[in-house]
Amino acid sequence: MKLSSRSRYGFRAILELAIGYGEGPLRIKTIAEKEDISNKYLEQLMAMLKSAGLIRSVRGPRGGYSLTRPPGQVGLREIFVALEGPLTTTECLEHPDYCPRCTDCVTRQIWAQVHDAIMSVLDSMSLQDLVDKTNGVDKGDNYQI
Repeated sequence: MKLSSRSRYGFRAILELAIGYGEGPLRIKTIAEKEDISNKYLEQLMAMLKSAGLIRSVRGPRGGYSLTRPPGQVGLREIFVALEGPLTTTECLEHPDYCPRCTDCVTRQIWAQVHDAIMSVLDSMSLQDLVDKTNGVDKGDNYQI
């Protein structure tokens, strides 16, 4: 499985909003320059995040984008699903009728475990966890997204 640029860039963009949470809206141009993402592509990503209810836009000279909730209340799974849609490692997990071997397929069990592991990681973290990691608050590792 390979994440699309939507997820990689979308996570970086929403992380910028989380880092600046409470300081007012951020302009697309500011985020695009800081994260090296084209304005046009970033606008598409922001529209996806906005339609999912994760961010809002503010018009005017001091306008831009901001989170709709505090970073600690935004789960990484929500962001992932907003950008990628539901995760399915294999078709038979979502639609058991897809394969006649579904009920006794050992490999299906593996794909179910892979799916559950990914969802577990995404469910266990919030946007605040990424802010903390960015600011070096996390115990141990510093990560860049």
